[in-house]
Amino acid sequence: MEADADCPRLTKREKACLFWAAQGKSSFDISRILEISEHTVNFHIKNAMRKLNVGNRIVAVQKAARLGLVDLKPQ
Repeated sequence: MEADADCPRLTKREKACLFWAAQGKSSFDISRILEISEHTVNFHIKNAMRKLNVGNRIVAVQKAARLGLVDLKPQ
């Protein structure tokens, strides 16, 4: 499914953080992978959660995947 006008727009960083969260990585792990601070990872995940109108990162990952915003398959 493609993103449309009703779909929230996630930034590249928000998508990357959600992808790694889907792979079971903690904010600390994601910060090391993306070479950004743990605080910044949490910032991006919280922004994605707000845009997706969900209450936690697991539901954010699920909703983003369902909307076609994040590919959960490892590359």
